[in-house]
Formats: sequence, C-alpha cells, structure tokens
Amino acid sequence: MIVMKFGGTSLGDGESINRAVDIVIQTLKDKGGVVAVVSAMSGITDTLLSAATSAAQGDGESFRRARWSLSDRHRLAMTEAITREETRQQLMEEIEALLSDFESFCRSIHILGELTARGSDAVVSLGEKLTARILAAALRDRGERATAVEATEVVITNGRHGSAAPLMDETREAAQARLLPLLAQGVTPIVTGFIAATKEGVTTTLGRGGSDYTAAILGACLDADEVWIWTDVDGVMTADPRVVPEARTLSEISYAEAAELSYFGAKVLHPKTILPAVERGIPLRIVNTFNPSKPGTLIVAEPQPSELAVKGITSIEGLSLVTVEGRGMLGVPGVAARVFTAVAQEGISVLMISQSSSEQNICFVIRQEAVERALTALEMAFETELARRNVDRIWAQNEVAIVAVVGAGMKGTPGIAAKVFGALGKHGANVISIAQGSSEYNISFVVDEADMEDAVRYIHREFRLGRSGC
Repeated sequence: MIVMKFGGTSLGDGESINRAVDIVIQTLKDKGGVVAVVSAMSGITDTLLSAATSAAQGDGESFRRARWSLSDRHRLAMTEAITREETRQQLMEEIEALLSDFESFCRSIHILGELTARGSDAVVSLGEKLTARILAAALRDRGERATAVEATEVVITNGRHGSAAPLMDETREAAQARLLPLLAQGVTPIVTGFIAATKEGVTTTLGRGGSDYTAAILGACLDADEVWIWTDVDGVMTADPRVVPEARTLSEISYAEAAELSYFGAKVLHPKTILPAVERGIPLRIVNTFNPSKPGTLIVAEPQPSELAVKGITSIEGLSLVTVEGRGMLGVPGVAARVFTAVAQEGISVLMISQSSSEQNICFVIRQEAVERALTALEMAFETELARRNVDRIWAQNEVAIVAVVGAGMKGTPGIAAKVFGALGKHGANVISIAQGSSEYNISFVVDEADMEDAVRYIHREFRLGRSGC
C-alpha cells in the first residue's frame, strides 16, 4: 500500500488534477491500495488567510471577492477534470456550501475585529477540503471508487494552533479505524493534508507545507510500504537549479541527509516529514507529477554506497546574526542558557549557533523579521550585566544567509572542510561564522546575503556535483 501526497502545484488546475488521477489509477494497478493526501491548489491558502486577515482589520469586501474568485477557480478546474454533468453538479453544490461557510466565517471575523489562531486554522483548512472533493470526484468520473476524507477524522493533535503536533497513538487508532475499512472495500481515500483536530474535534493545522507531514504520519500509522511525495521537481537535487543550472537529481539519500537538507532550506520536503518515516522505517520517495517517468529520489535509512562525500548544498536567506559578547562572560556558568531562554520565550526559532572557545562571544542566526524582538529580550535579560560591562554589547548583523554542505560521507573523510573553505577563499568569499555538529553530516556557515549564491556555486563546482549519475 502506498500513501502519496500531491502538492499545490501538482493540483493547480484541471489539467494537473487529471495528471494526478492518472498517477493514482496507475499506482492502483501496479501496487494495490493507495491513500492520497492533497494540498490546497497553489495560492489558495494565501488567498484564504489574506481574506480573513483583512476582514479582522475592518475590510468587509475583500473576503466576498475572494469567495467568488475561489468559486471560479475551482469551478474551472472541476470542469476540466470531470466529464459527467451529474458529478459536476453534485460537486459544485458541495463546493458552494463550503465557500458559503467561509464567507459567513469571515463576516463574523469582520464583526468581531479579531482573527484568533484557532479561527485562522478553521479558515485555511478550506483549501484542502475543496481539493480533496475534486480529486475524489475526478477519480469516480474515471470509474474508480474514491471518497474525500477530512484529516480532522484521522490525525489527532495537541491544541497548538498553527503548528500542532500529532498524538501518534491516538492518530494510529483513528487512521486505521477510518481508512483501513475503505481500503478493504477497494475505495481510495483522498485525505485533506495540513489540517488535523484535537481530541475534542477542534480544527488545527500542522504548519505551512504540512501536507508532506500528514502523508508521513498516515504512512507510519497505516504501515505503508512507501510514502510518495508528488511535487514539481524530479527529486532532491545537489543544489537549487535556479542557482546552479548544472545541479543534478540524487537517486538515493539517507533520512539524516534529507533532514539536514530540508532544515537548511531545500524546499522539496517539509522538515518534520522525516520523523514518522524514520520511526517505522518507511521509505520516502520524492517524484515529479509533471515528469512521472523519472524515478525521483528515494529516502531510506541506509542508502546504497556512494562515492559522493557531499550530497548537496543548500541555503537560507533573509536572516540575521545576533551576537552577545563581553569579557565578563568568560567562565561564568549559565550565560548560554540565559541567552537561549530569553529568545525561546519570544517564540523565536534559532537556526544555527556558534560560540568562541574563549566564551567571550555567543552568536546565533534567526529570521530577520524576529531580530528586534530578540534584541529587546536579550537586553532585558542582561540588563545588569550590560550596566556592569560584563556584557559589552548585544547586536545584530542583518542581511546574512546560511549555506549548508550536507553528506553522510563527510563523516570521517579528511579534508572536506578544507575543500569547502578553500573553494570560498579562492574566490574571495568572506565567511562570517561557522558551525559543525558532531554527526559531521553537515558544515554550516554564514555569509553576506549578497555572497550566498556565489558560495553555493563555488562549492558545488569544487566537489564536482554536476556530474551525471549522482
């Protein structure tokens, strides 16, 4: 049995939906049972959130325009993907009922003048509900047995709106109870990605891009043979092809390598997707909806041996490097703990950490939009130390980027760091900060944002990753 997920670009219009239908039907013939997880059509979640946000700010018209825009787009996709008039009519009634609920909800938000996190989750869940119904109807139109299933019935989470965490035991029980009988009857469940619910039935979401996560969760709970992530690229690549035109698709990588690449900016996989697959030992496959003949990238615990020590280079921009420095920090216990407690209390995620061996300097990287909150929190936490000059200053360098060099083969291989920084040095690229974990799967460093793309290209060329057959 295969759990497969279709992303927003893979379901962006009627033609794309027909392509997804072809993939599901072929997989049913080749493999047997399929559970399909769907994202909203590309751009829909942003439209929903923007409409609800503007309603909370007093705009009483934008959500009405959004409702009819959403209706037109889904009607067009449905018309292109479904031939039977009776099926179209029934489906359009379901779509209009959901859109009417959306408009009513936005009207309430407008009256209250507030959009809560719980309300936001309820609004943005609509996109997946619409897509699931269209794909299920399109499969039925082609003679297959299929039904839309809302993930609120099968994925149980805690109550953290906007980024909920699954309760795996409860989810396993609910998913098996709801989905296995359908599969036994030859019915293909089309499950809404990204959304879930608490034990009490309150709608939550797994975070943006969370449909990948939904697929991995269901794959683990149903003991699937594989989880396939259908997207708009041929697989995991050695670098972003927009930055490095000669970048190649990797045929196979490990869970650990995929986790590092996704965490440091590779957008083909949601960073949390790896964990459920690792725990159950289920392979993940990244494949291209628009090029389904390509095998894509297989992600497994132990990939086949490779001559490549470095598998990929990825990057994140739009960051700030925050530094806490002072001679009075030397040998004082608990300074790092206080730094990261202050940042954590603001709900700010730290992407990379580096500390000088003299303990006079701690620096870390965060998203640039969070830098003012971080600086304020740190200045309050170290108010006494700043006054006594034990901490000399707390400051930030904006417009920086992280470049990460990733590969399981780096572990124990001499000279990797020398080649990385030698490549940068040959071209005069300045490195601001460096970090490497004890796993040796990744070397991360900070550069000026303006130097990021060149740095990726230099390292990619140095390790000859543009060769075919990677």
